[in-house]
Amino acid sequence: MLDIRPATARDHDAIWSIFREVVGAGDTYTFDPAMPREEALAYWLQPSHRCFVATHGESVVGTYVLKANQPGQGAHIANAAFMVAPAARGRGAGRAMGEHALETARAAGFRAMQFNFVVSTNAPAVRLWQQLGFRIVGTLPGAFRHPVDGYVDAYVMFRPLVD
Repeated sequence: MLDIRPATARDHDAIWSIFREVVGAGDTYTFDPAMPREEALAYWLQPSHRCFVATHGESVVGTYVLKANQPGQGAHIANAAFMVAPAARGRGAGRAMGEHALETARAAGFRAMQFNFVVSTNAPAVRLWQQLGFRIVGTLPGAFRHPVDGYVDAYVMFRPLVD
């Protein structure tokens, strides 16, 4: 049974473990793959982010953050970032966190959600976001330096949360 809840201080080690594995692969996030723990957690857990974890039993299998995409006049659009532990992929944690983020953003009064940088070669993420109603509204040619595929595109994806 998967549960999604706000992250607490006791989740920091698990969040760091997931962050290190996902970012260390260098194929989905622009963060430095060698980013140290303190810097990674300072980013992921900054006060402007609402951080959640997905748990299966006692194990944290994923994490996401939800925030305003921009300050001020753009603060009505949500932004989120998601990470699933590599060993837990393909079991629905990403979809469950995505659905949870959409519900949480809507309840918080956001009018839409935007992802600013989805790496085009991350086919599972692109497919999931499209299944959850996101559209590719922009392509950033060669914006990401993939460790295997070289310079690949990144997408801006968008989904309204109100009718």
